[in-house]
Amino acid sequence: MVTLATRPRNRTEPTRRPRRSRRGRTWLRLTLISAVLVPVCLVWIYPFLWMVSSSIKSNAEIFGGLGLFPSVIRLDNYVRAWHDAHIGSYFLNTVFVTVMSILISVPAVAMMGYVLGRYRFPGKRVVAGVLAAAIFLPEGYTIIPVFDLINKLHLQGSLWGITLAEAGGAHVVATLLFAGYFSQLPKELEEAAMLDGAGFLRIFWRIYLPLAKPVVATAIILQFMHSWNDFLLPLVLTLNQPDLRTLSVGIYSFQSQYFTDWSGMAAAATIGLLPIIVLFLFLQRYFVEGVAGAVK
Repeated sequence: MVTLATRPRNRTEPTRRPRRSRRGRTWLRLTLISAVLVPVCLVWIYPFLWMVSSSIKSNAEIFGGLGLFPSVIRLDNYVRAWHDAHIGSYFLNTVFVTVMSILISVPAVAMMGYVLGRYRFPGKRVVAGVLAAAIFLPEGYTIIPVFDLINKLHLQGSLWGITLAEAGGAHVVATLLFAGYFSQLPKELEEAAMLDGAGFLRIFWRIYLPLAKPVVATAIILQFMHSWNDFLLPLVLTLNQPDLRTLSVGIYSFQSQYFTDWSGMAAAATIGLLPIIVLFLFLQRYFVEGVAGAVK
C-alpha cells in the first residue's frame, strides 16, 4: 500500500493573518476617522443650519438661543422676502447676469487655457506669471477702471453692463485648470485634424473642448459662484438704480439705520444659496474630475 507523504510545514513560512483581525483593524480605523471628522463637519455645517432655522423664526427667537428648532414655523418670512423686499425681481436679475456671464466667460477662458497649454510662444512664462499674480489683486482696485469702461460703452443702467463686468474679470484659476488639462491631451489629435484641413477654431471647438467636459463643469461652477455671490461690483453699478440689484445687494437692503430684519434676511439668504447647492450636487463629479485632471 502506497501512502502519500505530506510535505512537512516549514516553520519559517509566513502565516496568513486571519481575516477577523484585518476587519477589526479596518473597523477601528474607520471609527477613529469618523469620530474626528463628524465633529468637524458639524462645526462647518452648523452656520448653514442656523441660517435655515433662522429663516423660519421670529427676530426674538433668533437671539433667544442657539437652538435650531423653532416653536412655530414662520413661512411668512419667505413670502415677505420674496414680495415685499423684491427678492423675486432680484433673483431674476441674478439669474440673467449669472447665465450670460457663464456663456461669455467660459468659452473665452477655455480658449486662453488652450493656447497656454498647447502652444509655445515667446513670453509664455511671463504671461502665466502675470496671470498667477493677478490672483492676489484685490477686486476693489479694479472697480474704478471697470466702472469707467462700462460708462464709455454706454452700458450703465442695464443688466448687460453688470453682465459684462462680471464676465470680464481675471478668471485665473479656471484658465490655469484648462491649460493644465489641455497640455496632457495627445498631440496626434491636433495633427490629424490639421491634415484634414481643420483650422484653429475648429480644432479647439470640435475636438479639444468636448474632451474637457470636467474642466468646463469646474469653470461653470466657479463662474456661477463668482457672479451669484458678488457684492461689491453690482453694488457700485446699481447705486442709482435699485431695480437692477442682484441678490447679494438686495439682501443687504434688509438692514437699515434703525432696524434689521434678521429673519427676512435669513430667508432671502436661504433662497440665494439653494441654486448653488443644486448646481454643485449635479456637477460635483465633474468638478472633482476637472481639478484632479488639471493637477495631474
